[in-house]
Amino acid sequence: MERLKGIAMILIGAMLWGASGPLMEWTMEVYGISVPFLLTIRLTVAGLFLLLFLKLKGVRITAIFRNKMWIRPLLIFSVLGMLGVQYSFVAAIEASNAVVATLMQFLAPVYIIAFVSLTHKKLPPVYQIIGMAGTLAGLFLLLTNGRPDQLIISGEAFFWGILVGLAFTFYTLYPAQLMQEWGVLLVVGWSMLFGGIFLGLVNPIFLSDEWPVLAQWPVIGSICAIIVVGTAAFILFLSSMRYITAVETSILSSMEPLTAMVISVFWFGQVLSPIQLFGAFAMLVFVTWLSLAGNPKKKTAQVN
Repeated sequence: MERLKGIAMILIGAMLWGASGPLMEWTMEVYGISVPFLLTIRLTVAGLFLLLFLKLKGVRITAIFRNKMWIRPLLIFSVLGMLGVQYSFVAAIEASNAVVATLMQFLAPVYIIAFVSLTHKKLPPVYQIIGMAGTLAGLFLLLTNGRPDQLIISGEAFFWGILVGLAFTFYTLYPAQLMQEWGVLLVVGWSMLFGGIFLGLVNPIFLSDEWPVLAQWPVIGSICAIIVVGTAAFILFLSSMRYITAVETSILSSMEPLTAMVISVFWFGQVLSPIQLFGAFAMLVFVTWLSLAGNPKKKTAQVN
C-alpha cells in the first residue's frame, strides 16, 4: 500500500507540475513578466506561506538552524536544487514552450540511472533498461516527430533543457538526509524562501520596473495559481520518495510532459501529429509498466 501511495503522489504531483508550465508560459507571454521577477515572487511567497502554515501547526520552524551541520546542505539545496530546477525550467519555457521544457526535463532519469549505477558499480536492472529505452524512444518521437532533422528546439532551449535535467537530478538525489531528519514541508519551505531571496539579490527585484503589472487582478490570480500548483507539485514529488526509489520517482514523473502537452493542445491550439501521439502513448505504457515492475520490498529498502 505504501508503494501505491508513493506512486499516486508522484503521478498527481507530476500532473500539477505539468499544468504549471503552460500557466507560466501564458503569464509570461501575455503580461511580459520576466523569469527572475516571476520566480522571485513565486519562491519567496510560497516559502513564507508554507513556513507560516507549519508555524500555525506548532512546528518549530527554526529548529533546523540550531545544529550548524544542516545549514550548509539546506543552503546548497535551496540554490542548486530548488532555485536551479525552477529557474532552468522557466528559462527553458521562455526559450521554447512549456511542452519542450517539460520534455527536456526528462533527461534526468538518464542521469539518475547512470549515477546510481556508477555509485553501486553495477548495471541497472533489465526492467529499468527496457523501460528507459521505451520511454526515451517515445520522447524522441515527441520531440522530433520521428525525424531528427525536425528537432523542435533551439540552441538556447537545449542549453536550459540540459540544465533542467541536471538540476532535477540534483534536486531528486541530494536532499534525502535533510528530508528524513526535518521533513519535506520544512525543507521545501526554507529552500523556497532562501532560493527566492538569493534570486532577488542577484537580480534586484526592488529595482524592477515590472511591479506595476501586479496592479492587474488577472496577473495576481495567475501568479497565485502558479504558486499553489507549483508548491503542491514539489511537496508531492519529494514526499513520494519516502515510498519509492529516486529512479522510479524520476521516471514516473514523465506524466509531466504529457499533462503539459494535453493542456497546450486545448489552451494554445498546438496539435500533435500521429507520430507524436504514438510517442506519448509509448511513454504512458512504459511508465505504467515501470511503476508495477520490480520487487517493492527491495526498492523500499533502497530508499531507507
